[in-house]
Amino acid sequence: MCSTATGTIRHFTTYSGVRLPLKLVNEIPEGGLDNRNTFFRGAFDEQDRLLVLEKIVYAELELKHVYSYHPSGALRQAQITDADGETSVLVFDEAGNVLR
Repeated sequence: MCSTATGTIRHFTTYSGVRLPLKLVNEIPEGGLDNRNTFFRGAFDEQDRLLVLEKIVYAELELKHVYSYHPSGALRQAQITDADGETSVLVFDEAGNVLR
């Protein structure tokens, strides 16, 4: 685990659920990436909220989510970039409803 300007970086094998923000699961201990072709990298804030999620496949970025939150802690926005570099943005109200 390391800290950067974006938050605390941790690595995981996968995620669970279908709602945003995705929930990263099965944390990989430090030094455990050596024999992994695919993993998820997450940057977390001081409240342990996921700020950035990246899916890394064979050292290439395949998927990226950037999340921001309402003051209440509810998801406010999700910026999703796919493997082709296409980006979409979802905006949510505090009840979790998609606004656009």
